Amino acid sequence: MAGSQWELPPELCCRPMAFVALTGLDVVYNAVHRAIWDAFCANRRADRVPISFKVLPGDHEYPKCRTKRTSYEWYIPKGILKTGWMNKHLNLVPALVVLFYELDWDDPQWKEKQSECATKVEIVRTSLQGRNTKVAVVLIQKKTPLPPGEDLVASERAAALCNACDLSGKSLFVLPHTDHLVGYIIRLENAFYEHAQTYYYTEIRRVKSHKEFLNKTTHQLLFVRHQFKIAFFSELKQDTQNALKYYRTAYSLVHELRAHETNMLEIKTMAGFINYKICRLCFQHNTPLDAIAQFRKHIDLCKKKIGSAELAFEHAAWMSKQFQSFGELFDEAIKLGLTAIQTQNPGFYYQQAACYSQDRKQQAQQLCQAGASYPSPEPLETQSGALDFYGQRPWRQGHQSIDPPDAEKEKTGILALQIKERDVPHSELIIALLSNAVAQFKKYKCPRMKSHLMVQMGEEYYHAKDYTKALKLLDYVMCDYRTERWWGLLTAILTTALRCAYLMASVKDYIIYCMELLGRASTLKEDHKSRIEKNLMKVLMNEVPDAEPECDSSSVSAARSLWSDRMALAGSNELTLEVQDYIPFIQCKAKFQSPSFHVDQPIQLQVFLRADCPHPVSFNKLAVSLSNQVTTHFHDAEYNQWCVVEETMSLLPGKTKCYNFSFVAKTEDVGKKIEMAGIEVMLGGDSGRCVFVNWRGAGGDAASTHEALQASRSSRRWGRGMEARQALDWDSLTIQHSTMIISRVPKISVQLSHQPPALNNEMYCISLTVQSQEEGVAKDVKLTAGLKPGQDANLGQTTHVTLDGSKVCDDTAPALLPDVPLGDLKPGEKLEKCVYVKCVSTGPRVFLFHVAYSIDTTVEGRQIVCKCHKDETVTIETVVPFEVSVKFVSTKFEPLDRVALDIPFLLMTDILSSSPWPLLLASSSLQLLTMTSNTPQLQSQLQEVVLQTGESASECFCLRCPPLTNSNSTVATGQYLISWRRQSSSADSPFIQTTVTLPHVILESVPLYIHADLPSFGRVRESLSVRYHIENRTALVQEVEMAVEPSDAFMFSGLKQVRLRILPGSEQQMLYNYYPLMAGYQTLPQLNISLPRCPTTNTHTLRRFLPQRIFVKPQGRQLDDVSIAAA
Repeated sequence: MAGSQWELPPELCCRPMAFVALTGLDVVYNAVHRAIWDAFCANRRADRVPISFKVLPGDHEYPKCRTKRTSYEWYIPKGILKTGWMNKHLNLVPALVVLFYELDWDDPQWKEKQSECATKVEIVRTSLQGRNTKVAVVLIQKKTPLPPGEDLVASERAAALCNACDLSGKSLFVLPHTDHLVGYIIRLENAFYEHAQTYYYTEIRRVKSHKEFLNKTTHQLLFVRHQFKIAFFSELKQDTQNALKYYRTAYSLVHELRAHETNMLEIKTMAGFINYKICRLCFQHNTPLDAIAQFRKHIDLCKKKIGSAELAFEHAAWMSKQFQSFGELFDEAIKLGLTAIQTQNPGFYYQQAACYSQDRKQQAQQLCQAGASYPSPEPLETQSGALDFYGQRPWRQGHQSIDPPDAEKEKTGILALQIKERDVPHSELIIALLSNAVAQFKKYKCPRMKSHLMVQMGEEYYHAKDYTKALKLLDYVMCDYRTERWWGLLTAILTTALRCAYLMASVKDYIIYCMELLGRASTLKEDHKSRIEKNLMKVLMNEVPDAEPECDSSSVSAARSLWSDRMALAGSNELTLEVQDYIPFIQCKAKFQSPSFHVDQPIQLQVFLRADCPHPVSFNKLAVSLSNQVTTHFHDAEYNQWCVVEETMSLLPGKTKCYNFSFVAKTEDVGKKIEMAGIEVMLGGDSGRCVFVNWRGAGGDAASTHEALQASRSSRRWGRGMEARQALDWDSLTIQHSTMIISRVPKISVQLSHQPPALNNEMYCISLTVQSQEEGVAKDVKLTAGLKPGQDANLGQTTHVTLDGSKVCDDTAPALLPDVPLGDLKPGEKLEKCVYVKCVSTGPRVFLFHVAYSIDTTVEGRQIVCKCHKDETVTIETVVPFEVSVKFVSTKFEPLDRVALDIPFLLMTDILSSSPWPLLLASSSLQLLTMTSNTPQLQSQLQEVVLQTGESASECFCLRCPPLTNSNSTVATGQYLISWRRQSSSADSPFIQTTVTLPHVILESVPLYIHADLPSFGRVRESLSVRYHIENRTALVQEVEMAVEPSDAFMFSGLKQVRLRILPGSEQQMLYNYYPLMAGYQTLPQLNISLPRCPTTNTHTLRRFLPQRIFVKPQGRQLDDVSIAAA
């Protein structure tokens, strides 16, 4: 039988939909009819009712209905389900036939057309004779109908037409051909769907009615058949819940059938169909666990039902199809929104399907005779060309007995099936299933399952003799197995890959796989390795290798001719193999003996080689390719010429061999990294085939990283005593793939001398002493000094460096002085230099002093000029030298928040030293803007003052604010200038000028200025004269009321209360004689002053300029003679 026998029929896999036949439509020549048909079938949305429409001619012949059986008493069924039954009800027997007829209610030929319509209905009924199919009529009209009940003519004629056609009113429809055609069509569809529902309901009842006539002895097949039919009709009716129930019943009944060799295939086929339906409906109902449980139950029940042993491959094929179908259902459900997981996804079912296909292939190879000829006549042909019942044999259709009716026919039929099975492309089927499984495992991130199945795919391609694809897959998977160190699996895959490479005569692949199978990752026995090494040597000598074991004999002969052709080709005898990602039988590790070399030292390089093959191996060339940072893409030829060995060398199995190389670095490579770009070993020779084995970088292969890790762990575990165990422990050898060329060690001393911290804005001196300890002359000595690069950008703006300490540098001075020439330095000679740094802002700074020079030296007989340099860095903190505080006070030393115009006040400054070093204050001065000095000459009170840490120096200036023309209430005072330097600096060091901006003052004008002239002290009972000056500062005549308050400490003479008038700008004087009564600080009698014309000015404001107290001395004694005598 054909391989398609195991495919599920399309009518089983599709979604069953009610079948409605449309007649009377000429969709080819009639545009109106075509528009109606398009509205039915084109662009159907998911929300429209599930109906399958077909346009059929009015006289179409529908399948004849068989005579109804009145009794099942003597009826013996020939099978379970006829092969055409599902298709018949899906596509041939409609649930409803709709006749379309063009007829308007007001048609002038109404009678004739009514009769014609009735005739057409009768023709349809005749062709459906015996069927329960419904018939409906749709009148295509040009006008839009009136609402029901309003058009009496339409109502009468509709009743007459129904009567003539023998139709119920519910089966007559009107379809106006207007702009709203699709809307009318959707309403029609819904009505058709109701009619179809009624039809399938009737069919279900009809099938159910047969049950009472059946018995379980002879009608077991009918029980299954009827349950299947009821379920299928329920699906057509879109009643999926009941459909699932009936399918489950049918599934139980099919397994109750008496199974024997002759009907096993039919039972399994029907069980598979019903299982497919159940699983599909479970996924549709969003109950995937029920679907999985049903499938497992199905497999458990059927996996032992093998049937004929001679056709065991059929059972494997059927099982494979079951898993594949379920996998497809599962995948389809996922696409519709179901969520799968790593441990439960369609990949497992595709994988199992592939396993059964592999079993099928093995059984077919065992059971199908190679030399047998196909029997004649054809035992697999039937009269109709197809089977009557699903799952039956063509040579005994309808036969239900335990023994076959004709043993000879049975034998030839089995032979024909076996011969057909030989032609089945098993490998293609297996590969397709494995490919589906791989896609699923990749989707659900199961890398190991994916790799495992890809290996199986590769092996299938090998069996199918598609060696190119086999190698591609196996090569892809080998990377994973190398990384994860599955040496047994890797060896097995490599063995298959080697066979493929041999049969393809792919020289490069063959050599690579031979090298890897000889390596330490291979688990092959020594004799196998010896054979492979022998073949490898043959290929290197340009000879044909021996065939790999277990290769197909016909393929081997073809491979030999291919190899002979390869060997005869000229110009292809050189091969380059990149083995970094493999595990070849030659291991390579290389290292620079130090991670850095001085330019005046020879660079030492070691290459270690080791062979893992059973026999010694020789090679003719070893070369190391080097590159520096400039020539990244081009190997440095000047270095490479020193790292080549061209002679015949050999490696003994398991022994490590070391090759040493040495060369001198170029002076222009100082500060650059020299890297190993690759290592190359040449196998073979000019007489045969040259194979260049390349390792990228400093050697190592796919397994080296893990081995090095293991070695480091074991060395930590067992301590350093491991070193004494073996001279060269391969695993403990580390790779050092690069080295840095650094400048020669400088033989000079650089010393810095300074007095930290630096003071803000000062010229901070750092003394630099350079002394040579070189044996020759240090030429072209240069100094780079200043702020070390790479710090905060703001520091570069606030740091200035100069070599001139005689004056304060300005803001144009740089932060770093580059390449200051210092001349040549003889051996032992000392050189001193002062660098001055000005720091405008506080905080720490790192300063760099870089002394560079060049010197002649000899390295391994080569004269080179070495550039040396020595760096010294120092972190210097910058601090504020002193804090300046300023305050305004009145002439009575009372704090002022406002300054009165044209009235003297005091400016007091305090300089508090915060420097750890003594400060010399040279001078100070005021730069006044709006103020004027109240004294003839402003003179500094701080000249040549030395301040120690924490000491303070104060000054006092008497100022006056002249009357201003503008009306600003706040004015700038000016600046306070301080000239200073460290006391310890030299006499010619410049003074630093620090400028302190004085605070602004708030001005106020007073209408009346009153001040007093009084002596500095008084004496008890001695008269004390006080003169009050009252000045009118306004442009108005001011009336002044004055009163003197009495005091316990004083008696006074003068006007106790007076009222004055003072002209603008004029002054009045009042003289009082105070007579002190008590000694000590006494409060003077208070003046109460008021200005009636300035009510806003109070007494306190006016008398604040007056003295409040005076010191009164006690009365002195007069020495007379009496007192002296008494004494």
